[in-house]
Amino acid sequence: MEAVELYHTEEALQRTVLVGVDTGAYDAEESMRELEELAKTAGAQTVGTVLQNLPVPNKATYIGPGKLKEVRELCGQTEAELAIFDDELSGAQIRNIEQALDIRVIDRTMLILDIFAQRALSREGKLQVELAQQKYMLPRLTGLGTELSRQGGGIGTRGPGETKLETDRRHIRRRIDSLQEELNSLAQRRERVRQRRKKNDVTTIAIVGYTNVGKSTLLNLLTDAGVLAKNQLFATLDPTARELRLPDGQTAVLIDTVGLIRRLPHQLVEAFRSTLEEAANADLILNVCDISSPDSAEQLEVTKSLLQDLGCGETPVLTVFNKTDLYQFQSMLTISEKSVFISAKENRGIDELLKMICEVLRAGTRRMRLRIPYRDGAFLDRLRRTGKIFSEQYEAEGTLVEANVDKKMLREAENYLAE
Repeated sequence: MEAVELYHTEEALQRTVLVGVDTGAYDAEESMRELEELAKTAGAQTVGTVLQNLPVPNKATYIGPGKLKEVRELCGQTEAELAIFDDELSGAQIRNIEQALDIRVIDRTMLILDIFAQRALSREGKLQVELAQQKYMLPRLTGLGTELSRQGGGIGTRGPGETKLETDRRHIRRRIDSLQEELNSLAQRRERVRQRRKKNDVTTIAIVGYTNVGKSTLLNLLTDAGVLAKNQLFATLDPTARELRLPDGQTAVLIDTVGLIRRLPHQLVEAFRSTLEEAANADLILNVCDISSPDSAEQLEVTKSLLQDLGCGETPVLTVFNKTDLYQFQSMLTISEKSVFISAKENRGIDELLKMICEVLRAGTRRMRLRIPYRDGAFLDRLRRTGKIFSEQYEAEGTLVEANVDKKMLREAENYLAE
């Protein structure tokens, strides 16, 4: 196997022109604003933006010939080094556009992959990013041709474990198989951890939501997790699990998950599916939304759609509207009963959030009077950990308790019902 090359160079901000096509299929202007934020996160300075209205993108150059000439002139005037296109381009399109503009060209997917490559810290995260990069590269080998020999640094060229770009199709397929095999092994290990939690009746709460809505800030506030929390897209990629002690005495495991984004490349959805499945196995999902964003309603829909795809339809969801300290206008939001308003940054509304978490978790419990023999002390320990004990008396036959019993323990608890 060829030696691995990693790019760890401090680079000045790359002067970048953003290019998009508005076909009417989605809000192109908002998508371009998000692209600019993505470019900034990757280390680029946007010096120009071009958006063309077309019924469909041009098959050869994505935008029309006249607009392509306009972009070339803009790149010359602004001394741009890079053009980022707000869509997924074919290898042939990238080659044709680069020949016309005489600067490097990447697309939205390459940009997001580059950000993920910068953010991944764990072994699994790095493998997932490289797998997505290799799958993206494979169908573009023919179209890019000699362009694959580019070895420069900069946005769109780096990645954890990135192999030389001259790699042929056979080598890439072998690498994909190898990555997939290692990821499957890690996924099995993750599943064993989930099963162990389930066996031990550990309550799990997953934090999901759009990128940069404050999930990591909330996790840090509730658990002192020490997770990187920055005002930028995809500040954290790797899932973090920390213990959370609730006001009613219950303990739970709070899990942070990767942030979502509009039109997230399917390679990344597939690659990070095992990470996102933490939500599918949770007892409660906290859907965190940035209420200060004009797109908060759409953010909620993106998250809701993904949760449906992951099979989380039956899992209780508590909507957490964060960043109330920045809220200055009325968003068109549908507020459900299971909603709470907080500012994780300013530690506001957290008591109400914890109270609602307790209520939602308690909704799946039943108040019971149990007599637990001393030989079954392990069951009593689990009951203390997952439920709420109202009274506890020590008798000759065992411990008499009155408690809220978690739904996962109801059947077992019926063996100890007191008269």
